[in-house]
Amino acid sequence: MSSPATKPARKETRPLRYVARQPILDREEKVFGYELLFRDDMENMFHGGDADAASRSTLDSSLLVGLDVLCDGRRAFINCTRDTLVKGLITLMPSQISVVEILESVRPEADVIAACQRLKEAGYLIALDDYTADDPRQPLADMADILKVDLKLTTPEQRAELVKRYGPWRCRMLAEKVETHAEFVQAREQGFVYFQGYFLHRPEIVATRDVPANRLSYLRMLQAVSAALDLPAIEKLIKSETSICYRLLRYINSAMFGFRSEIHSVRHALAILGESEVRRWVRLVATVGAGQDKTSDLVLCALVRARFGELLSPLVPHGESDLFLLGLLSLLDAMLDMPMAEVLAKIPLDHETKAVLLGQPSLLRPIYQLMLAHESGEWEAARALEAQLALLPDDVAGFYWQAQQWAREVSSGA
Repeated sequence: MSSPATKPARKETRPLRYVARQPILDREEKVFGYELLFRDDMENMFHGGDADAASRSTLDSSLLVGLDVLCDGRRAFINCTRDTLVKGLITLMPSQISVVEILESVRPEADVIAACQRLKEAGYLIALDDYTADDPRQPLADMADILKVDLKLTTPEQRAELVKRYGPWRCRMLAEKVETHAEFVQAREQGFVYFQGYFLHRPEIVATRDVPANRLSYLRMLQAVSAALDLPAIEKLIKSETSICYRLLRYINSAMFGFRSEIHSVRHALAILGESEVRRWVRLVATVGAGQDKTSDLVLCALVRARFGELLSPLVPHGESDLFLLGLLSLLDAMLDMPMAEVLAKIPLDHETKAVLLGQPSLLRPIYQLMLAHESGEWEAARALEAQLALLPDDVAGFYWQAQQWAREVSSGA
């Protein structure tokens, strides 16, 4: 497993790609696809304002990075301008996993309609972004597969009318800008089938449930490695959870260690890892285990935040706090369906980490906000935070991309 960074990454000679993706969920809160957000560099976001250039950048970056890497086999929603549609640039993307998301600025002119008909015949799904009650793109809605309705631009009555007019047989209705779990429930009850917004990462806990026994063992393991290490106690916890015991033995016997003979004992495995690596491994496996019944994006997101924080550690002030642990724990409330205050009450943490996770003033707040800004593609906010933390944007972009690659490797192996 990778070790924490000890110095800034070496400067890349080729342009960096700033990548973010926002998950789109179905009614069961499983990931259906991702809307992809790209910029070739930080300046392009703040001073460009050229929608055609941004759309071409999306296509170019998708081809360079690969949709299989970016979307984990799910659908890729790619913003398209009139120019991208009419010139057929979107056909560079594979039809079986691409969703052509037509921006609100595109007018339903004859050449646009003809382009959409060609795309439909080629097997592409078509989505209309920010569709409203009196939308001028109504001729395009007749051939759309998905209508994206912004909760902030419509009233509940207007949304109900749109669902009645277009769903469920003509179009699949997607609610965007869903910011709380209550809004998700309301939109689902109205008949929406897909959902996009911040509610996945900011869960609203309506009622507290008991933690299932197996998940309680994950909390106990996190608690055990947050204090002075008691290896016999940790060994007992690992042995009590078959899946964790299996993961440890598989990990220690992987090619990474290259032992000539297999390690069959949990005690032997813990002794070989050493105190620092035991803490890190237990935190990883406990977090992945806690989110095993949740959307895979939730676990992947926590892993990205953790590794990103770890890579930033040598460059930012963080006192005695563990930025890897901060990222891992930041979504544990959503994984366990518990308020964050209750989760943290069961795990001994330093004051700064606990404060930032509870939304209170903290030394770590700018670092945590930087994690969220890169995650959601809020490049302007990211640049301001990088300036505040005296970080170079290219270094940070490189760290975030490394974190994404690492998280995919870990989640696929866990």
